[in-house]
Amino acid sequence: MAAELSRPALLCPDDRGLWCAAGGFHVDPWNPVPRAVITHAHGDHARWGSAAYLAAEPSLPLLRRRLGEAAVLEGVPYGKRVRLGETTVSFHPAGHVLGSAQVRVEREGEVWVVSGDYKRQPDSTCAQFEPVACDTFVTEATFGLPIYRWPDTPEVAREVLAWWQESAAAGRAAVLFCYALGKAQRLLAELALLTDRPVFVHGAVEPLNACYRDAGIPMLPTRLVGTSGDVERGRSFAGEMVLAPPSAAGSPWMRRFGDASTGFASGWMRVRAARRGRGYERGFVLSDHADWPDLLRSIAETGARRILATHGATGPLVRYLCEQGYDAAALATAYQGEAEDEVPASDPKESG
Repeated sequence: MAAELSRPALLCPDDRGLWCAAGGFHVDPWNPVPRAVITHAHGDHARWGSAAYLAAEPSLPLLRRRLGEAAVLEGVPYGKRVRLGETTVSFHPAGHVLGSAQVRVEREGEVWVVSGDYKRQPDSTCAQFEPVACDTFVTEATFGLPIYRWPDTPEVAREVLAWWQESAAAGRAAVLFCYALGKAQRLLAELALLTDRPVFVHGAVEPLNACYRDAGIPMLPTRLVGTSGDVERGRSFAGEMVLAPPSAAGSPWMRRFGDASTGFASGWMRVRAARRGRGYERGFVLSDHADWPDLLRSIAETGARRILATHGATGPLVRYLCEQGYDAAALATAYQGEAEDEVPASDPKESG
């Protein structure tokens, strides 16, 4: 049932996040609040300092790592409805990373869904996106341009393995930069279907791998490359694959790999200029966000006529949706890119 015109919006941005007055909570607040409802554990969605957090149950181990032992966390199974104030709230799979969720908020028959970040490609490391019927859909727009269209993931995994083998034949390490939460584990899971060789990983990656393994997700075996003592001094990494966050590029940590071949796995690699601008030898088009066709498909499958776009290329997406007859607008937030899992080369918020 559509909302009455005189009724205040069920969700609206304020100086701390996306506020639901009827429920007494914020969704993915960027400043501390009394109650935070969290879509997933990336740093631009899960911020430290709120008094209490509510999230999908599978995300709790990752949120605990991000927010600390003192954080008050409550997990809810996917699909279970809980009462918050005058609203009913539930979490539904978003297909982005382990535990990622869309937040469904209902009040007296009016339904909003906040997607957080999502993708539609198959991914064995997280629950697959489920369309949720609603009146208003808040969609991300990280890759909200028609140029962004993803290849099949198994094809990309084969390209990565071939590059690794080429580097090994040349006596070089293959250092693949990727985001520590989500992308690294997805690569390890995809490569496990093609090889059983261990992969070396940066210290920012291995603790997150443990959360995925504890969730029962099969991945390649990994060995930690830390700052000291984790790998025997003076060993050669020639022929090895190494996964590292983008923040490690150009750092002293890279010196141990000598004349390494470097690559980057990201949706931004769909544009060659992005790879050249960062100096990577290889770019692999692998994203944990929806591409243009899947953004449009996901919006259509919700049945919503009102679409609010956030995080990324909101302008082109909103213009297209309006031309198609939707009531569409951009929703301003503190984060208009991605702090951690997908950032263009020029984005200063990259934290790896």
